[in-house]
Amino acid sequence: MSGRVLVVDDSEVIRQLIRVNLELEGFEVVTAADGAECLEVIRRVRPDVVTLDVVMPRLDGLRTAARLRATPDTCRLPIAIVSACTPADLDLGETVGVDGYLGKPFDPADLVALVRRLMRLTGPPGGFRSGRTERTDLG
Repeated sequence: MSGRVLVVDDSEVIRQLIRVNLELEGFEVVTAADGAECLEVIRRVRPDVVTLDVVMPRLDGLRTAARLRATPDTCRLPIAIVSACTPADLDLGETVGVDGYLGKPFDPADLVALVRRLMRLTGPPGGFRSGRTERTDLG
């Protein structure tokens, strides 16, 4: 299975770690350093899945997810939080419509499994998701 993943994290090391693990599994990976850059890049690259860190400068991951859900072009885009989340972050993520969670530090196999699961939510062009997935707190 392949697809395009937008990885958003303010740590270059984490972005590269996620990139390498997903590219080894055949995914195309595009990266952004924060939520504001994500919003700029997303319209150009049209990813199938977005992974977001929570704590980032300019625009954090939860506010980015809320903005993606509020925009018609991205409201059905599968979104995963990949972060050292607090329970409050997870609850807020669920409120804004995040589809999956992976705690840092994470096992690369769990990352790949999460992205594959979210890829299955991607439907035909213009209709990203058919439904929500269960909350998974991995890591």
